Amino acid sequence: MSKIFTPTNQIRLTNVAVVRMKKGGKRFEIACYRNKVVSWRNQVEKDIDEVLQTHTIFTNVSKGQVAKKEDLVKAFGKEDLTDICKEILAKGELQVSDKERQSQLDQLFKDIATTVADKCLNPDLKRPYPVTMIEKAIKDAHYSVKLNQSAKQQALQVIKLLKQSIPIERAKMRIRLVIEGKIAKKLRDRILKMETIEIENEDKDQDAITLIFLADPGQYREIDKIIESESKGSAFMEILSFKEMVLGDEYF
Repeated sequence: MSKIFTPTNQIRLTNVAVVRMKKGGKRFEIACYRNKVVSWRNQVEKDIDEVLQTHTIFTNVSKGQVAKKEDLVKAFGKEDLTDICKEILAKGELQVSDKERQSQLDQLFKDIATTVADKCLNPDLKRPYPVTMIEKAIKDAHYSVKLNQSAKQQALQVIKLLKQSIPIERAKMRIRLVIEGKIAKKLRDRILKMETIEIENEDKDQDAITLIFLADPGQYREIDKIIESESKGSAFMEILSFKEMVLGDEYF
């Protein structure tokens, strides 16, 4: 009986989700487990081995054609297959059936709306928006959901877009900052000059200043960087709450 010869550069895989990316004039594909690509992009799944069926890079997954090493190095500038897989996962296009694609788009749309509703409020009422209202606003704004971006990434884009049609802003963080020494007044003035900072309380005790203020979450890293570089250890900052909003009749 004659043996069937299978070329060594071909790998046969079944029941896969393919992520495709064109770079350097060539097409590259990776074979993933179904339903795991979106979870990875949404940062729900952290284990790359749970996403990839194999760390091999293909030119055509369905035919089992493996990409040449020299083509990978030329296109991506590196040899590490796992790193290249991660780049393709992040930037590539997920190849799915129309039905699967629509299902994933619908789920991602809901995740985006939920993220926006969780992070934002109506600044006039200091109250959160219902998810259903955010969903309607996103549809009215004609936002196109992208399968190759996480819900968190797109939520930030959506917030900027919705500001054109409804009163909406990120729920602010409440922060306490204690500054001591000669740097206290200078550092205080610099922090309070930042846009959207809302001071709630200020106490002075000899050479120390204690501030309680509200800040946009996106400003936290900048504030922390300023304090670290200029206070020389003479300032202490803590987050009192991550979101300030009215829920029902209570202030949360």
